[in-house]
Amino acid sequence: MVKPSYDLVILAAGMGSRFGGLKQVQPVGPHGELIIEYSAYDARRAGFDRLVLVIRRDIERDFREAIGRRLEAHFNVEYAFQEISDLPPGFAAPAGRSKPWGTGHAVLAARKAVRRPFAVINADDFYGAAGYRALAAHFAASADYAMVGYPLRQTLSEHGAVSRGLCATGKDGRLVSITEVTKIEKADTGARYADAAGAMHRLTGEEIVSMNFWGFTPPVFSQLERLFGEFLARSGQDPKAEFYLPTALSTLNQQGVARVALLRSEDAWFGITYREDLPAARQAVGALVKAGRYPAPLWG
Repeated sequence: MVKPSYDLVILAAGMGSRFGGLKQVQPVGPHGELIIEYSAYDARRAGFDRLVLVIRRDIERDFREAIGRRLEAHFNVEYAFQEISDLPPGFAAPAGRSKPWGTGHAVLAARKAVRRPFAVINADDFYGAAGYRALAAHFAASADYAMVGYPLRQTLSEHGAVSRGLCATGKDGRLVSITEVTKIEKADTGARYADAAGAMHRLTGEEIVSMNFWGFTPPVFSQLERLFGEFLARSGQDPKAEFYLPTALSTLNQQGVARVALLRSEDAWFGITYREDLPAARQAVGALVKAGRYPAPLWG
């Protein structure tokens, strides 16, 4: 019996303005390995044997040299390009628009490269192996979409505020909606954030949040195209407006045209939002290597 295999779409178009440079090229492993390499390694063990890297065309050369060649040595790799000008007919980017249209638009950029069930992750986030295994098991049993969520407490930074998608679930445990919350800060107990009116809200830290770890099948592309057109009609002239993937999936769920299973991972999540996050990321990877979870060097 042939074991099913899937694609892994990695969103890597962001330049990491808060971090100060192309944060995806910062080594975290004991032999200079990158977070994206650990993600690819974990994904391959779960059955994701092909990578689609979503980047910006203006960083293609540097990205291929710094990252692409490492992955091409072990995977079938295809590139997709997230461009400001990649819009439906009748729309044009407004004057002053300097970056692409957000994570929903980034996934759309992969539409010509993907033909089978696929996972979506951020290039600079470490998700752990359990999430990929959970997604592969989900694909084997269901045609529904899925999201791998993490407790908020596992995703906060010691060095500044973060944006997170707070998940609401139904009685069946499926994802109902995701509310994008910005400027969440770690607090003595849990976390806190201020809303648009300046009112402070407390969070326990146990809330499940979206870290942009998704499982889809190809029909999602036509659904995202429709929602992206609606987004542009509403907000396309705002040079800073973004078409968020979590918001799009919440809308599809509320419209009854998509069902999203909420999968949970107990593995540690960590990312690099600020330069000060690097030492903690390196320490976390080092502990996993010491515990035998990963070989060193990673690729043998």
